[in-house]
Amino acid sequence: MVKFYNSLTRKKEEVSSTNGVVKMYSCGPTVYYFPHIGNLRAYLFMDNIRRVLKFNGYKIDGAMNITDVGHLTSDADEGDDKMLVASEREHKSPWEIAKFYTDVFMQDVKLLNIDLPEHIVPATSVISEIIEFVQALLEKGYAYETSKGIYFDIAKFPEYGRLSGMNIQDKLAGARIAVDYEKHTPYDFVLWVKAPKGHIMQWDSPWGKGYPGWHIECSVIGDKFLGENINIHTGGVDHKPVHHENEIAQSNCRYGHQVVKMWMHLEFLQIDGGKMSKSLNNIYRLKDLQERGYAPEDFRFFYFLAHYSKQQNFTFDALDMARNTLKSIKTLVKEHKNGTENVSTAEYEAEFLEAINDDLNMPKAIAVVQKMLKEPRSQNVYAAFDKFNKVLGLTLDETQDVPAQIQELAKQRWNAKNNRDYATADSLRNKISDLGYEIKDSKSGYEILKK
Repeated sequence: MVKFYNSLTRKKEEVSSTNGVVKMYSCGPTVYYFPHIGNLRAYLFMDNIRRVLKFNGYKIDGAMNITDVGHLTSDADEGDDKMLVASEREHKSPWEIAKFYTDVFMQDVKLLNIDLPEHIVPATSVISEIIEFVQALLEKGYAYETSKGIYFDIAKFPEYGRLSGMNIQDKLAGARIAVDYEKHTPYDFVLWVKAPKGHIMQWDSPWGKGYPGWHIECSVIGDKFLGENINIHTGGVDHKPVHHENEIAQSNCRYGHQVVKMWMHLEFLQIDGGKMSKSLNNIYRLKDLQERGYAPEDFRFFYFLAHYSKQQNFTFDALDMARNTLKSIKTLVKEHKNGTENVSTAEYEAEFLEAINDDLNMPKAIAVVQKMLKEPRSQNVYAAFDKFNKVLGLTLDETQDVPAQIQELAKQRWNAKNNRDYATADSLRNKISDLGYEIKDSKSGYEILKK
């Protein structure tokens, strides 16, 4: 039984599905700048969920947005569109900006071996569906028009604030944001923005030329590709008080029922115990880690060393520890590959499954792996790790695969050595060496290495 913590109900719940298929939506990137390692940790979180569900036999129908329009410089619908800011900064069109940074993002997630959703959808590809969604909210009385755009009336949705735990009436009473006298309440959020003349990104709509707000795209993409019943929705904890509250309001009001059953949120990645900041010059990209000699997989493994619901502190000392631990694990796994001992792994497999199914307890799962690898060298242990690796997503062989010919010679040599036919064993070792490989023996097995 897979149980995850549901941010909406504030308790662990069994994952729901329809005929074994889990509908899963994940908030994607705003492609206006390079993704940093804090951003990428959110997609390792998504990957972790997907792999654990698949490990348990579920199929996944997943969707993720690519925000290429509508995300203003303030999440509370203020400021300029981030795509336009990037366009002015780099003297390129928003479309060029979106393509470039989408490509960078996709390269990074590929390097991290992230299992991507089945549907990856730019916001600009669903403009007609967004307009239809906004029209439906207007017709149902949940939205209204002003000179600036179409807004959602949060007073019409009494459950607003349930996800983040805020009391909306208290929030409204203490509002300290700029007053827009056309809005019914200060916290009503924009669904569709009426574009100023000359605005680069705009589309025809029943309300004149304009462009969508940020929050509406996730509801629309989820609706179009997953339907009105979604099992899991993932995102960063920073999305809870605004973006996800708004998603819940507009989706539930559109359909008259709770659209997303389970909300899962990832805590922040800190840098040296503090927040990432350009002014502190401590925002790192995956490329920056690579330039310092780290492999993307080192950062992937680093993610496993803290629970997703806790803030994780990134330091290069911590990354060194992750890299060294990963190197040790890989060394032991290779030793087990040709082991000869008969070791039962049933208990380890049960412990690993219990850990990952208990709200993605990856630190405990890694501890189980490390404990198992201390066993006498056994191909059973190797097979169990290979099974676990469907969740971990690590690469076991850092060199190219060993050719079948070399494997057969190594096996013959090992048998000769065990039969005390040392002359034959030495001859086969020399032959293997001439072919560009060497044999490293241990008490219970051997490892084949490329010279």
